[in-house]
Amino acid sequence: MVLVELLAGLRGLVKVKHDADIHSAIFKLHFRLTATMLFCFCLFCNILLFSFSFLTGTGVAYPGVGPLYPTDTKTYHAYYQWVPFVLFLQGLMFYAPHWLWKTWEGGKLESIVMGLSIPVMNKEERHEKIHLLADYLHASLHHHNFYAIKFFLCELLNLANCLFNMWFMNEFLGGMFFTYGIDVLAFTETNQEERTDPMIVVFPRVTKCSFNMYGPSGTIETHDLMCVLALNIINEKIYVFMWFWFVILAIISTMALIYRLLVFCVPAIRSGLLQKRARLRYKNSIDAVSRRLQVGDFFLLYLLSKNVELLSFSSLMEELSLRLSNRRVHPDLDVSPAPVPPERFHLMNENA
Repeated sequence: MVLVELLAGLRGLVKVKHDADIHSAIFKLHFRLTATMLFCFCLFCNILLFSFSFLTGTGVAYPGVGPLYPTDTKTYHAYYQWVPFVLFLQGLMFYAPHWLWKTWEGGKLESIVMGLSIPVMNKEERHEKIHLLADYLHASLHHHNFYAIKFFLCELLNLANCLFNMWFMNEFLGGMFFTYGIDVLAFTETNQEERTDPMIVVFPRVTKCSFNMYGPSGTIETHDLMCVLALNIINEKIYVFMWFWFVILAIISTMALIYRLLVFCVPAIRSGLLQKRARLRYKNSIDAVSRRLQVGDFFLLYLLSKNVELLSFSSLMEELSLRLSNRRVHPDLDVSPAPVPPERFHLMNENA
């Protein structure tokens, strides 16, 4: 029951509502979907493991149960009893990058959003919050690079963690995991009279078991038994699914890292993303901001665009473009759905 209590402490993984979205979609696949999936597999296997009584000892599996000859090769299978604990450990490993990023982030984004994610808000209150947020972004310009680097390191850790877990499962299953999914696909295409089920090879359902026990006189005796490992029927399906999922996750994570590098290295991509997020009708406003932004500044604005209501974010970008262009914001300016270009602000200041 210890595993059940530990899993209850991680129930926050399945919460739908969050204060601020500080992760990318690929990041969520690691800590939310994959970690939750592993914990559920762990709980399911743990229940089944203790639902069936089993003897402790060393199981010896053969391609069929029968007499043991000197020329026969012994294949020992004892890892099936440790599957729930290994799944739980893997779940913790996939949750670790999220915990690390959340610790490093320290609630920074939530503190500067200031409730601007709410669509319906008093105009004066909205304008005041946008004004304060623009002040902060302008004053802290070029001070967020390490913030972005920490996120990139956590994304890199996600990919490294995925690859490590594939290697770890290969070692755990005696070097048979790397080709496990391919072998299963090949098995379905092979003639029934010639094929050998790779799932039964890795997770045998019926094995020849030898147990050393004390006899009536205290002498150790070897008992030869046939063991039915019902849990392996579930284990083989879990690991086939995990093989395909880990391969897909590793490919997606690699592509996401390449995309992140391109965004960080190519200013034109960053400008296009901000234009799409803010949905401004005048590209000059975005260009005025993008020319002054470093990687960390862009990353913070990108996270803000995911957490701030569209109208407020568009107005924020307009006001920030004015500040970066060294123009003064008109004090009576109201937040309107149609953003005003910097040229018109300049004329308004001259008429004032």
